[in-house]
Formats: sequence, C-alpha cells, structure tokens
Amino acid sequence: MTSAIIVAGGRGNRLGAAMPKQLLDLGGRTILQRSVGAFDTHPDVREIVVVLPADLVESGAQLVGATRLPCTCVAGGPRRQDSVRQGFARVSGDAAVILVHDAARPFVDHALIDRVIAAARESGAAVPALPARDTVKRVNLDRRETIETLARETIWLAQTPQGFRREVLARAAALSEGDPATDEAQLAERAGDTVRVVDGDPRNVKITTTDDLAAARASVTPPAPRVGTGYDLHRLVPDRPLVFAGLVVPFDRGPAGHSDGDVVSHAIVDAMLGACAGGDIGRLFPDRDPQWKDAPGLDLLARARAHVEARGWRAASVDVTVILERPKLAPFIDDIRARLAGVLRLPVEHVSVKAKTNEGVDAIGRGDAIAAHAVAVLVPGDRS
Repeated sequence: MTSAIIVAGGRGNRLGAAMPKQLLDLGGRTILQRSVGAFDTHPDVREIVVVLPADLVESGAQLVGATRLPCTCVAGGPRRQDSVRQGFARVSGDAAVILVHDAARPFVDHALIDRVIAAARESGAAVPALPARDTVKRVNLDRRETIETLARETIWLAQTPQGFRREVLARAAALSEGDPATDEAQLAERAGDTVRVVDGDPRNVKITTTDDLAAARASVTPPAPRVGTGYDLHRLVPDRPLVFAGLVVPFDRGPAGHSDGDVVSHAIVDAMLGACAGGDIGRLFPDRDPQWKDAPGLDLLARARAHVEARGWRAASVDVTVILERPKLAPFIDDIRARLAGVLRLPVEHVSVKAKTNEGVDAIGRGDAIAAHAVAVLVPGDRS
C-alpha cells in the first residue's frame, strides 16, 4: 500500500499573500486542491494525509475538497520536518511506501509519481531531481565572494514527492527532532540510508514568489475565446445551382463564382480564419488555382476547419445571416444547419442560420445578388 503525505503547514510568507499560499486560487482550484488531486487520482495511492497549520485543521475537509481516497488532516509543527513527522504518525500501518510532497508543487503528474514509487520500493528512498544547467558557485555570504566553483554535472535540484519505504522514513523521522533539514531525503542520508535519484519534471515547479504564482496562473488559464466575422457576396446568374451548405435549393438562378458560390459556407470560412488570424478564404483557396474551380463550399469549410484546428483552435459556435429576396429559405434552414454542424463537428444547437431580405434595396433587393454575414466563435482546441 502507498500513502501520501501532503505538506501544507506553512504560511508562505515569501509570497506576501493575506492567506497561506496553498489556499490561493489556481485556475478554479486552490494550489492545495491541485496537489491533493494528483495523488487522489493515482491508482497506487490508497490514502492521503494533509498537514495544515493548526488553526486550519478544523476546516481541513472543506479546504481539501471532496476526495476519492480517505483523507486525514493533521496539524503541522514549527518546521517542515516537524510537520512531516506529524503526518507520518497518522499514516496507516499498512503503508509500505510513503510519499512526501510539498503542496506548493501543484503540477506534479502521475508519471513522476510512478517513478518515485518504483525507485522507493527498490532502493528504500527516492528523490526526483533535475540536473543544474548553470555554473554553480559556493559563495562567502558575508563578502559575496566565490569560495569554490562546483562541478555542475554533480549538482541536481531536488523536487517532491520524495518516496520512502516505511522503515526508512521511520528512521528519518526519528532524527527530525534534531538539527534542521531541508527535506526528508537529507534525514534519510543522515540515518545512513541510500537515496536514489530519479528524473524530475521541469513542470513540477514550486510556487514560492509572486512571480511563481503569476507564471503558474498563466499556465492554467486558457486563452480567451476569439470571435471573427465573415462576409460573402455573389451575383445571381442563370444556369447556376443555388447552394447553401451543399444543399441545392430550387431556383432559376445561382451565384456566379469560381467555386460553387456557397455564401453560407464561404462566410463561415472567412469568420473562422479571421478569428484565429489565419488569413482569408482568398488566400487559402485562391480563385487563380484551378483545383478550386466549382469546389463545394462544404469541402472548403472542412479544409478551413482543419486549418483552424492545426493552429490550436476549434469552432464553438457560428451564426450566419443570408440576405436575398427570393426564394424563401425558411423550409431549408434546419437542413442547412445540420449540414454545417456535421462539417464543423458541432451540436446543431451551436449553429444558427437566418435569412433576411434587403427590402428591395440595391442589387440584392432587386434579386440580382445574394450575400451572407457570419460570426464564428473559436475556443482553444487540442494543440497536439
């Protein structure tokens, strides 16, 4: 059985917030809730112990939120090592491997937890770490002078969770009442146990400063939706089909154009491309290119959708207004919406199509032309 101790007993004074940093919002959940959630959803973890400031233990269940696993909240001590010792005292006796994780690292993922558990089972203790990338100096703090330049390849930056077989953490906890230690791996080293290093994760950052918090919030806040507008206009001429989203509507004239003149599809293409700053329909499907001669509007729309998705966006809704004097489109609107929804991969209720006349004004009002205006809303999609 694997148990997790989440250390959240500090106040985060370096952050300068009015509340403990682990309770600050991070994309709709607190830092603490995100850290707890990573272990609560891990298949090998069977219980969680959360160490909180003493005055917050009573409201611990509310602060942590609903969990799948049994979760106990306990009061921490004046030092981190004291808080871990308090948490260890509440871990189930059935726990063979115990993970210790800083609540201030809310981006830990299952792959990292897997590596730590496997190494702790095999070696007794494990710490994730990243190799130092910069040249490392040991410095005289009083004089701000270099004492020694350390071999960079031997310097690794430790993260959490750190994992221990039960008997190893028990020996470390027995030493924790003595001299200060920065983490449990250091106490395990003092007890004579071997601590194995596994690959850490650059994303597993610790939130300590206001800059850290701002960067963390930026990473979990999706880009705002984008809105684009589109417009298409064609003359109506004899011997051309009148097409809307691939549906041919009976009429004695149709739109003149290089492609099929589908004003509904074309206007949506422009709106989607505009929303993601992806150019326009003329740039993507130039009328000088013979491959687009008489190209179906729905085909262009499908290609434009793929183009938008490749840029990391997807359509959330579209709204189209068709302007023409005749024929009446009311009997065909539902079919047009369904066709558009299929190509855009949207629920049909997210697709709106309306038809208006131009009240007899100009070429559209005389029945010599047809136009469409479109609005498309894009939201972040799968960028993989």
